Amino acid sequence: MDAKLLEILVCPVCKGPLVLRKDAQELVCKGDRLAFPIRDDIPVMLESDARELAADEDIG
Repeated sequence: MDAKLLEILVCPVCKGPLVLRKDAQELVCKGDRLAFPIRDDIPVMLESDARELAADEDIG
């Protein structure tokens, strides 16, 4: 994923910063504990497509 794109993307729910998890191909919002998928190098920034992180899941 392009570093400049990552700098400007924010969580669509809380507008907070996102963390890239390359291994899982996700962008993670620590505040909302949501993981947004990256499909074909395109981040899917829809709350309905986000996955809730488990309570014991490491955010990174």
